[in-house]
Amino acid sequence: MHRREMLALLAAAAAAAAQKPRRAAVIGHTGRGNYGHGLDTVWEAFPQIDVVAVADPDPEGLAAAKQRCNAGRAYADYREMLRLERPDIVSIGPRHMDQRVELITAVAESGAHIFQEKPFARDLADADEMVAAVQKAGVKVQLAHQMRRSPYVLRVLEMVKSGEIGDVQEVRTRGKEDSRAGGEDLMVLGSHLMDVMRMLLGDPRSVFARVTNQGGPMRLGTPREPIGPIAGREIAAMYAFDGGIQGYFSSKQNGKTHPLRFGTWIYGSRGVIYLPNAIYPSGTPSILRSPAWLPIEGAAWEPIEVERPEGFSGAEERTLANAFLVADLLNAIENDSKPTCSEVDGRWTIEMIVGVYQSQVKGVPLEFPLKDRTHPLRNL
Repeated sequence: MHRREMLALLAAAAAAAAQKPRRAAVIGHTGRGNYGHGLDTVWEAFPQIDVVAVADPDPEGLAAAKQRCNAGRAYADYREMLRLERPDIVSIGPRHMDQRVELITAVAESGAHIFQEKPFARDLADADEMVAAVQKAGVKVQLAHQMRRSPYVLRVLEMVKSGEIGDVQEVRTRGKEDSRAGGEDLMVLGSHLMDVMRMLLGDPRSVFARVTNQGGPMRLGTPREPIGPIAGREIAAMYAFDGGIQGYFSSKQNGKTHPLRFGTWIYGSRGVIYLPNAIYPSGTPSILRSPAWLPIEGAAWEPIEVERPEGFSGAEERTLANAFLVADLLNAIENDSKPTCSEVDGRWTIEMIVGVYQSQVKGVPLEFPLKDRTHPLRNL
């Protein structure tokens, strides 16, 4: 990692550590999305923040969460918790999205800032409603897209910007392509990849997509959790970005997958960077300094190494990726700036996902922002 990027990370950590004491609360729902990916325990990395309460309607889950979070009090009703505790920041943990709008709205109206599990919303109607509620309340939202503040991602972004692989020609991403291949892969895991594409290339201009089932007509699928409507076992989407650059997302049902397929390939005029979609400290990226995009004489894949940032020495490794995001959120609160993955960034991921289905149904490329804010699968 270059010195300026390291200093930026350390400055964020130092700023977070220097904050005045704040009151945090946690919302979970055992058996209905639980507590997300560590959104309940991230506060252990911030000794100046007091977890005053946790809410969960499941009695056993609530008791376990109170102990796990070292929370002061426990509530079955999150609305009562918000009213009585008046926290400064709230983790909204449940992965299930059927409660997402009411949770975001209630927390925003209480005046608390938000650290939220991904994906952002079930559809664009929900996303628009959530963005409006957050912006009306004037609170900050940080979406838990952990790639956003990964030291690996920051280093890759810097390398691309400085021209280490020349001019970007295209960006390709693939989902995890496990038993969720297709629509569920797009929504649950593709949201990370859409966010990475926007970090690299800016806002997309349009999308053109094809969604099929074993090469035949698209059919509705049944997700494992309430994440909104999904369809297809094969998805291929092409996004147009400024400068004539194309970004691609693919997910296809198959008999064999591998974790390293889940990631982003950045093709430049002088080489390629591969960025695995993994939670730091896993996921070392690689660079191939070859305009052939293949290993040739004198050019082989090289790991992109970074130093471990300081500032969270007491945090477990599973907590670091979320801790970087919370540090950025605290900095945004203190300086009245936008968090690195705000409600607007979250809505963009849903815009890109819904655009895939709209393009398939309409059979044409579609420009962003989408004029039709309805989800086309709800009418099938």
